[in-house]
Amino acid sequence: MNYLIRTLFLFFLTLGIGSLNAQIRLPKLVSDGMVLQRNEPLKIWGWASAKERITVTFNGENFKTRADENGDWSVQISPQMAGGPYQMTLKGKNEVKVSNILIGDVWLASGQSNMVHQMQHHDVTYSNDIATADNSKIRQFLIPTTPVLDSPAADFKETAWREANPENVRYFSAVAYFFALKIFEEELVPIGIINASVGGTPIEAWTSEEGLADFEDLMARITKNKDTTYVNSFRRTAPSAPPVVKDKGLLDDEKWYSSEYEPKGWRPINVPGYWEDQSLKELNGTVWYRKEVEVSASLAASPAKIFAGRIIDADEVYINGTKVGGRTYQYPQRIYEIPDGVLKSGKNLVVIKVTNYGGKGGFVPDKPYFIASAKDTVSLLGQWAYKVGEVFPPRRFSGYGFSAQNQPTALYNGMIAPATSYKIKGVLWYQGESNAGRPEQYAQLQPAQIYDWRNQFGNSELPFIYVQLPNFMDYTFQPVESNWAHLRESQRKALSVPNTAMAVGIDLGEWNDIHPDNKKSVGERMALAALNLAYGKDIVSSGPMVNKAVKEGKQIRLTFDHVGGGLQSLDNEALREFALAGYDKKFVWADARIDGNEIEVRSEEIDNPKFVRYAWADNPDVNLYNMEGLPASPFEMIIDEPEQLWHGKKAAVVLTYDDALNVHLDNAIPELDARGLKGSFYLSAAFPGSQERIEDWRRAAANGHELGNHTLYHPCDASKPGRSWVSSERDLSKYTTERIVNEIKMTNIFLEALDGKTERTFAYTCGDTETGDGSFIPAIKDDFVALRGVRGQLNEIGKINLQNVDCFGVNGEKGSELIAWVKNAMEQNALITILFHGVGGEHDLNVSLEAHEELLDFLKENEKDVWVTTMLEAARHVKEQQK
Repeated sequence: MNYLIRTLFLFFLTLGIGSLNAQIRLPKLVSDGMVLQRNEPLKIWGWASAKERITVTFNGENFKTRADENGDWSVQISPQMAGGPYQMTLKGKNEVKVSNILIGDVWLASGQSNMVHQMQHHDVTYSNDIATADNSKIRQFLIPTTPVLDSPAADFKETAWREANPENVRYFSAVAYFFALKIFEEELVPIGIINASVGGTPIEAWTSEEGLADFEDLMARITKNKDTTYVNSFRRTAPSAPPVVKDKGLLDDEKWYSSEYEPKGWRPINVPGYWEDQSLKELNGTVWYRKEVEVSASLAASPAKIFAGRIIDADEVYINGTKVGGRTYQYPQRIYEIPDGVLKSGKNLVVIKVTNYGGKGGFVPDKPYFIASAKDTVSLLGQWAYKVGEVFPPRRFSGYGFSAQNQPTALYNGMIAPATSYKIKGVLWYQGESNAGRPEQYAQLQPAQIYDWRNQFGNSELPFIYVQLPNFMDYTFQPVESNWAHLRESQRKALSVPNTAMAVGIDLGEWNDIHPDNKKSVGERMALAALNLAYGKDIVSSGPMVNKAVKEGKQIRLTFDHVGGGLQSLDNEALREFALAGYDKKFVWADARIDGNEIEVRSEEIDNPKFVRYAWADNPDVNLYNMEGLPASPFEMIIDEPEQLWHGKKAAVVLTYDDALNVHLDNAIPELDARGLKGSFYLSAAFPGSQERIEDWRRAAANGHELGNHTLYHPCDASKPGRSWVSSERDLSKYTTERIVNEIKMTNIFLEALDGKTERTFAYTCGDTETGDGSFIPAIKDDFVALRGVRGQLNEIGKINLQNVDCFGVNGEKGSELIAWVKNAMEQNALITILFHGVGGEHDLNVSLEAHEELLDFLKENEKDVWVTTMLEAARHVKEQQK
């Protein structure tokens, strides 16, 4: 008994000591030197012992709170004017002071490598900007790369706020710094940059699980990545012996980089250039380059650097036998400081070992290759000697492995979530290169991310400014398909999301570098967009943006927004990069000329143009600008023909309602009828809402609403993630195709008894198209005019698949968000199908009555531009157009 008492006493004493020792702890963002957002209520939060009383004193005011049972606490500070520096004091069981606080504007800068790229990566181009950076009111909070797979993190790893000075600014994002500098010059308030960016990462890695809910493939990966056994399987590697050196340049008694080595059997090769283009075909391995150069006495005695351009893939650079630098991958610029005493007056030996893992290896053209001091330069261009050190054996592809930072939600969880309580002015986003292989999906991922971040930061109007991908790769002389062009188009379409702006970068790239040097113009164009969007300045903030393409005989007339002082050909040459196509989408170059603030486009090769493109290539040679010197955005437009497309209207809208819910009859149909609008209602014949309200459905059909087939029992594939609610007897993956076909036919009989019709459309339950036997589409496609899916995309007239019509599912969106979907369809002359379940309740996937009515009001008010119809009528029309 005494032992038990002593044990319990020690246990509770330990708890008490832990409580007594608990300290107020703040998140990394709330720290010395922070910039807080002006003119907004501010949340200050942190951790302490359970129920601890805390007082926050700031700018002459006290704010009191008490930690909850988990030790979490927060206070809200009243809006503050721009200024500082200030100090914040927090008192509980201990006292914490946060000093050197500024009040101004805070911007979140995020994306992949072109947002990552720091001033130091461009220290030659921006040497003066670095040297003169001395502004304590511009600050950066650099977030370490931190992928987290399972759930949002509470805080960041060790990091801190840094003021802009010649030392610190080297680590600032170059794009974000030039943005901040421009905004500071205009607003004269402190600017804080929260820099959360990681090279080579896709947009889905930066979006929360909630934000990706509509992307079934990504949700499956998220679920799988929460299995630590699965993730750890990629990290387990068997112990291996040290790598065996096979490179001849390192095996000889005298290494090939040594000044004492006597070269034998070396051949001539030119730098810059790729060895694939100079007789070394299909060589993956190492190639050694050597060249002797004459160096003056003054250069040898001065601080100097070697500029080795860009090298594919890895390099090691030696001068007179001393290694002066090296990189392990192809993208960084090769600029290496030469240690004192390495250069000598007279002949100097430069040796570069180049390693290539695939494709063309060597030195990228049109990059700087020289040795230089402040006053002297020695060129490294021209003929070198080479010798192959090692040939890599062909590698069998064994999968892509696992990169945590590229997984969906991983970077949101680790690098965005901990900041979502911190009030910000807006978002700067520069990304897209890693999604260029999936440009169509990006058209959904970008808006999803924008809405997601607004939701997470608690600001539905949060300004979101992003960069359209610049020009890159080889120039092409004929109209071509291009993933980069397609992704730029997806970025342009994201402008349909309210309170967004896009900085066009189509003239700021480099054909041979995915990381172009001109970061200043990018940052300043983003600043122009911000000054207009977030600061309300009446300025020309963008280059021309196409808004309409209308057919006039064989000629196309284009109109634009953001023309500013007018349109111009920047080089006074004929406009370039315009192309036309018919429905076959076989594009040919077209002639284009400026007519006031419009452009006329024609081609004698296309009698009946249906599509027009501008700058649709990886690396187009553009010259269409406004008078303010800002370039027009690349685009593809479907050409408006008043007598065709959607009966002379800009878009077709189909409102669909699934699952035969009571709210469809009680809430949706009365509102539709009141405005003279029609909807498509997909009934599962065995559902109570179908069986118990037969007369109501008959009246709905008689009033012009479509009754569609949604199977008998609504089976779904239970093997997919998030489908635990599917019962075994309704598991589509356990169905045979014969069974689902029979149930669909029974539902057709039921529906015919309601509306007397035999022509009908179908909606896949949960979007699923396969039974245990495989796809059942071939077995039912001839029984329906159209089959509706659930993939959230617009349906463009030349691309519509009537066997799986794309559809935007509604789940809590506001009326403004639903209207934005329709506006995007209007801009793209597309068919948009919208899927509702609950309307004011009765289903987990729900839209509020207010949002539903706001959308219907918009559709009614815009009848002249929008054709609201049923799925059946839309499908008939599409078939006619596709003929």
